[in-house]
Amino acid sequence: MHKSEKEKVLLEHEAARLFMRCYESNTGKAIRHIWHNDPIRPDVSCMLEGERLDLEIAHLYGSEEEAMEILGRDLSPTTRQVLQVLKSEPADERLLRALNRILENKARKHYESKRVWLVIRNTHPAWRQEDIKALEHRITVPEPHAFEKVWILGDREGKSGIVRLYP
Repeated sequence: MHKSEKEKVLLEHEAARLFMRCYESNTGKAIRHIWHNDPIRPDVSCMLEGERLDLEIAHLYGSEEEAMEILGRDLSPTTRQVLQVLKSEPADERLLRALNRILENKARKHYESKRVWLVIRNTHPAWRQEDIKALEHRITVPEPHAFEKVWILGDREGKSGIVRLYP
C-alpha cells in the first residue's frame, strides 16, 4: 500500500471513530468495531446495535489546494497564489459549494451494501458547525443516492459534534 493510500485509510478510520463516538454520545445506541472495506463497498463498516452498518467517509477541505495546506504538504508558489484568491471569496458560499460538490460526487457512487451512511468530516479551520447549520436549507442531496442518512462532523476533532443533513 502506498503512503498516500495508508494516509487515506488512517483519515477514514479516524473520521469513523470520531463519528461513532459522537453518534453514541447523542443517541445512547452502541456503535462499535470498525474495519476497512474493498473499493466496491463503502470505506468503513461497523456494528450499530448488533447490525452491520457501512460508512462512506468524505473530508470537507474546500479545495484541493486547501487540502494540501490543511494536510501540511509543501506548497508551490502557484498553490499559494490560488489559496490567496480563495481567501478573498465569501466563506459561506465556498462552504456551500464544497458541500454540494461532495454530495453530488458521492451520490453517483453505487455500493454493495444494505445500509450506507455518508459521513462528511469538516476539516476546514474557517468553517464551524454553526456555519454548516446556517446553510442546511441550501444543501442539496441529489436523488437518487445510496445513503440512508447523511451526517457531518462539525470540525476535524469532532468536538462540536455531528449534524444530520439527510433526511
